[in-house]
Formats: sequence, C-alpha cells, structure tokens
Amino acid sequence: MILVIDDDSAIRTSLSFLLKRAKYDVQAVASPKEAMAVVRAVSPELILMDMNFSLTTSGDEGITLLKQVKIFRPESPVILMTAWGSIDLAVKGMQAGAFDFITKPWNNAALMLRIETALELNNKQKAIAQEEEKKEEAEFDRSHIIGKSKALMDVLATIKRICRTNASVLITGESGTGKELIAEAVHKNSPRGKKPFVKVNLGGISQSLFESEMFGHKKGAFTDASSDRIGRFELADKGTIFLDEIGDLDLSCQVKLLRVLQEQTFEVLGDSRPRKVDIRVVSATNADLRQMVQDHTFREDLFYRINLITVHLPALRERRDDIPLLVRHFADLQCKQNGLQKVDFTPEAMDYLKGLPYPGNIRELKNLVERTLLVSGKDTLDVEDFKAQNHQSSESTTLQNMEGLTLEEMERQRILQAMEQYGNNMSQVASALGVSRPALYRRLEKYNITI
Repeated sequence: MILVIDDDSAIRTSLSFLLKRAKYDVQAVASPKEAMAVVRAVSPELILMDMNFSLTTSGDEGITLLKQVKIFRPESPVILMTAWGSIDLAVKGMQAGAFDFITKPWNNAALMLRIETALELNNKQKAIAQEEEKKEEAEFDRSHIIGKSKALMDVLATIKRICRTNASVLITGESGTGKELIAEAVHKNSPRGKKPFVKVNLGGISQSLFESEMFGHKKGAFTDASSDRIGRFELADKGTIFLDEIGDLDLSCQVKLLRVLQEQTFEVLGDSRPRKVDIRVVSATNADLRQMVQDHTFREDLFYRINLITVHLPALRERRDDIPLLVRHFADLQCKQNGLQKVDFTPEAMDYLKGLPYPGNIRELKNLVERTLLVSGKDTLDVEDFKAQNHQSSESTTLQNMEGLTLEEMERQRILQAMEQYGNNMSQVASALGVSRPALYRRLEKYNITI
C-alpha cells in the first residue's frame, strides 16, 4: 500500500487516480494526525508526503511528521512533496530520512519512475536485511540452549548484541538455570570463539590454593610444588575465562583477582616476573552481589569490574512453556547415549512436569526425566512414572509449595532434601546439587545444617 499525505483534496485525488491506474493500492489522508494513525496500524510500502499543512511554507511540519513516521516505520521509503522547493529544504528532508524529494507540479512519468525506483531499492534492501538476519541466526551458536519462551529469547537477544564486544559479563540466576551454557554461548559467538574457554569453579578452590590454581606456580615454589604448573589465567590467554560461583570467593582472594582484571597481568608463584594476559571475563553467581557489597562481603570495585553487562537467567518456573522442549531434548539425548528406543510422554505427564516448582531448575528437570526414563523402561511415560521418581513430592511438605520462599530458603530446603535422599553421603549430595564438596560444606555452614 502507498500512503498519500496531503491537505489538498485535488492532490490526493490526482495521485490516487495515477497510482491506482498503475495497479498500486492507495490510501490518502489529509493531516499528520490521520497519517500517524495509519502508520501505527500498517506498514506502507511507500509514503508520498506533503511538507506543509498550514499557511506556513517553511516545511517544518513535514520534517516533524517525517521524523515521527521514521520512528514507527523506518523501513518505509518517503518521498517528500512541496510547491516551495528549495535546496535547503531538500537537504533537511534527506537528513531526516527521506528517500527522495519532488516539487509541485510534477511530471507524472518522472514521478512514477521515482516511485518504482524507491520500491525496487527498498525491496532489495529488505531482502538483504532478511538474508543477513537469517545468516546471523544460522551462525549463532546456542550451545545446546533449549527453549523458545520470551524470557529466554530476551536473554539470547542480549547475548547476540554483546558477544562481539570485549565487555565483561556477569550472569546471574538461581542454581541449575544454565549459566554455564550462557557463558559458553557468549564465548563461542565472540571473536575469541576459536580460542580457549577456561572454566573455573571458584566455590571449589580453597583460599590456600587460589594463587596456584589461578596464576600457576614454579617447581619448588612451596612444599608440594614438585613441578611447574600453568594457571587458569595463562591457559585462557587470548580467550575467555569463566569464573563460576564468584560470590563464594573470600575477600582476600577477591583482592588478588581484582588486580589481575585491572592490570591484565599476574605473577606465577615462585617467579616475580609479571606476565601479560589477554582475556575476556565472564562471571556467574546465584548470590545477590549488590547485597553482598552492602554487607561488605564482596568488594565494590570488583563488582563493577565484572558486571559491565549483566545477563539474568530466568528460573524454570518463569519459562514453563520451555519445559516440553527440554523434556524432549533430555529424553532423546539419554536414549541416544544408552542405545534406547525413543520414548513418548502422555499429555497428562507433560502437564504434570509443567506444574512442578523446580527449586533445582533445569538441572532438577533433567535428573527427573533421565531417572524416570531409565527406571521405568517403558516406551510411553505417564504421570505415575514421574511421580514415582519425583522424591520431593513426598519427602518434604515444605517443598510442595516453593513459590513463597526466598532463594536462600529454597536452596536450604533443596540441600536438606538431597541429604535425606542420599543418606548424608556428601559426595552424592554435591553431585546431585551440581556443586563441589567444598562449596557444599560452605553452604552447610551458611545455613547451619549439621550432618
């Protein structure tokens, strides 16, 4: 549809007749207000716009309307019309986003040629833009990130915008939401994608081993240093280092980490020669770092160093539409790994899975699907199969309704549930929760949980 905007009824009639004869759909309006109502509702293929709608001849009204139109329909080419043509006015119109400029009265053949040219060029630009969008989508590596919910797509849209930069990224979200997958996606889609991606679980590194793990050591640097060791920062040179559970890092180690991030240099234990490193830093935590800064348990300068860009991952209960896709993905993967026939799920079973609270998020869903699939041995899984394997439904009444609990309360309940399930076997509990044993013990101390 071609939109004609002109306060002169004779002009509107003349242009409508000319365009309809050329087999174009036409809509003609007399005022900027009417024009904006149309533009808000539909996207015109082209707009023919007068530049004056009152007794003034400055063209300011047309320029203002043009700017408004381009906000809502930047893809629609605009040809300006005026009986008071001037070079200055033409320049103002082109600077404001007009495609072309004609003066009244016009030559019909010349006008039609300009219209055809504008439409042809715009169609080519649209095609190029669509191809580039498809190419970017095809090239974007989601790194096994499953889902199509708006909450997840918003996260992926943010990643697409920031991955090409070198900005530090802080990924926040509850345990089990897939923060490591997001970190991998940031790395793989960045210019560093072919370089190392080094993962460090800071919750599993003790204060005494921090420097050796992160910066490396020379043989003989301390009693047990029987050989040289390359640190994580050196391994990540030219690539990305992923600092998981950064909220678990104690203050003394935070100081050492901050120095490296600020100066991009470090010293290997037993070697005083500074070494330069070129890395991108991606961090993750399920802790509230802002609150920790206020509580003086996390350094403010380190906080601002690591979170130039913050990406918050929604909990699984906030993206329930993705649960069927995740269930299908985990089931297919498990069947492939174990050489099993593909399994199906009854609608009732899927509804049951979509309704669970999932304090452990995606990790909990994955474990439930895999455990049920392997134990049942059936081709089609129903509600009872999942209920039989969903221990939390019968083990703790407090887990039946998690919606009103804080994140810390949910985490404490999840630890208690796992301890009961695995008979206080800390190795199995840590594995089920997806944390290291040292990180688990720190949480036990934090929540005053005794074994």
